[in-house]
Amino acid sequence: MFTRKSLLAFAGVLLVSGLFTGCDKKTPEASSDKSTTTAPKEGGTTSTKETATAGVGKAAEVARDASKKIKIVYIPKNTGNVYFDSVIAGFKKAQGELNFDFDVVAPAQADAAAQIPFIKQQIQQKVDAIAISPNSPDAVKPALVEALSKGIHVITIDADLTGNEEGREASITPMDFSLVGKSQIDLISELVGGKGEIAILSATTDAPNQNFWIKGMKETLKDPKYKDLQLVDTVYGNDQDQKSATEAQALLLKHPNLKGIIAPTSVGIVSAVRVVEASGKADKIAVTGLGMPNNLRKYVQTGSMKKFALWNPADMGYIGSYLLVGLVNGKIKPSVGGSFEAGSLKERKFGEKNGIIAGPPLVFDKSNIDQYHF
Repeated sequence: MFTRKSLLAFAGVLLVSGLFTGCDKKTPEASSDKSTTTAPKEGGTTSTKETATAGVGKAAEVARDASKKIKIVYIPKNTGNVYFDSVIAGFKKAQGELNFDFDVVAPAQADAAAQIPFIKQQIQQKVDAIAISPNSPDAVKPALVEALSKGIHVITIDADLTGNEEGREASITPMDFSLVGKSQIDLISELVGGKGEIAILSATTDAPNQNFWIKGMKETLKDPKYKDLQLVDTVYGNDQDQKSATEAQALLLKHPNLKGIIAPTSVGIVSAVRVVEASGKADKIAVTGLGMPNNLRKYVQTGSMKKFALWNPADMGYIGSYLLVGLVNGKIKPSVGGSFEAGSLKERKFGEKNGIIAGPPLVFDKSNIDQYHF
């Protein structure tokens, strides 16, 4: 989502990839004039259906006949997650430009197999396209392969089907994930003065983006440059606020000499900094990771958090909309090295395994956080 120059600059300073993932609990709100809420057949959550009526302008060249609206369904990891609300906002923006039908369905919890009933539901309803932020590549692959076999176009958003790419046609990730692990270590190293005990508070054990980033962090720590940093624990809050807070509290009790916590999840990072602040240790334990400016602003302003990173999640939903409409229309054919136009975000290129990078990321601190509102 950013220029090569800004990405390289950020990688040198810090950086968060991913998810990815999480934030305060909140139910996605419909913003179109026409909206209805219905209960899905399985999973115990709700789906929000929205139909845009705005003019399409140049986007009409991509969208098909308005009398045959394309139906796109997005399946985030779970409901009530502000991070994915931002992705949804990106879909909504493109919806107004491309005039397609849009629906959001998701499980209440980000469990490995929880998205499967929702995928099956879309197959039964014969939607045109599915965008999904997978909780587990292995778990959802069979259902997605079935969807593809039925002529439904499938892409992944934020997290990919690592090792199971045949379950989708293309993937949109926030940034070059190979840089996330190192940038996170660079950031925590800066905040703790290059030495001391650190821990990781992740989302779920199956989250592909989280696991990839953690692997990158561990590899980075092997560099002699970080010989004085010691990773003492990795815990999982399941992208739930209370569970993440409990894990953060346990880290403080188990590791009395802890100097820093990396939480590469928008839910976990809020829980972690809140726990550290409440314990009166904000001046002794640095918290950083990936998070939403709106959720972390007060902690940055009070000094309980110095720096954290993220990208604009809405860009992934916006790009995904243009990609899916093009796939359904037959005007976009994913191929390594190929490209397509994504509205106001302009040309996007297909990389290895038809991956598309929305990036680059941003580093937020007291000097710039009030410039961003998502």
